[in-house]
Amino acid sequence: MIPPSLIIDPLLIAWLQEDLGRGDRTTDGLELQKMGSGQWVAKAEGIMAGLPIAQRVFQLLNPKIEFIPVVEEGQRVKTGQVVATFNGSLSALLTGERVALNLAMRLSGIATMTRQYTEIIADLPTQLVDTRKTTPGLRILEKYGIRVGGAKNHRMALDDGVMIKDNHIKAAGSIQEAIQRIRPTIPYPLTIEVETTTLEEVKEALMYGADIIMLDNMNLDLMKEAVSYIRGENKQIKIEASGNITLDNIRQVALTGVDYISSSAPITRSTWLDLSMRLD
Repeated sequence: MIPPSLIIDPLLIAWLQEDLGRGDRTTDGLELQKMGSGQWVAKAEGIMAGLPIAQRVFQLLNPKIEFIPVVEEGQRVKTGQVVATFNGSLSALLTGERVALNLAMRLSGIATMTRQYTEIIADLPTQLVDTRKTTPGLRILEKYGIRVGGAKNHRMALDDGVMIKDNHIKAAGSIQEAIQRIRPTIPYPLTIEVETTTLEEVKEALMYGADIIMLDNMNLDLMKEAVSYIRGENKQIKIEASGNITLDNIRQVALTGVDYISSSAPITRSTWLDLSMRLD
């Protein structure tokens, strides 16, 4: 599940350079030559994510640093619980502290809210998926946090699949025109998903061969009607619900029979899980 170092190392190096600037004036000024050890401690309850990423941050600064997670990714932690231990060059540990903590706190916050959503529908076949509403530069890691929390990833980027949304339909003139113009241009394995807001749009998307139909911002009654119609016409079509999904309504949406529920909330509305680095 962890993104390969070939992908994330350039990102981590760029973020370290951003934080380092022209040098760590404080740490460099101390001229630290000795080794140190300590722990990372959770200051709130939540789902842990990002410790291997933090480990890589420190190792990029000094390969000899030992950063040892003592909880697994996706594990629930309590306030005051030690989540990792470390030892090595104090200079590198202090310089990398902020970047490492920021990433782990951000990803843990995402994983924590994702788990809140997924637990509500855990006994149902519907799966929660994320969206492309991510922080520029952080997408691959934020989507990693989603998976740690128990949900699935939607498109990582625009080339992962075709999603014909309302503005594409307006630009093309109709759902029919959009599908018929796009289908011949895409590689064989890619699917076409169409965003619909009315039953008439659902019927048009079905008629012209959509592989996935999104029911966007529909009320529950209309959503149930749309699901029933789609299942009656083609049981192979995947159905996704989206729009204003909350902890209060996600179960009712899942009970309509959709295959997927997409929500940006775990990324856009989550708060960081507070962590602290403490030297012995």
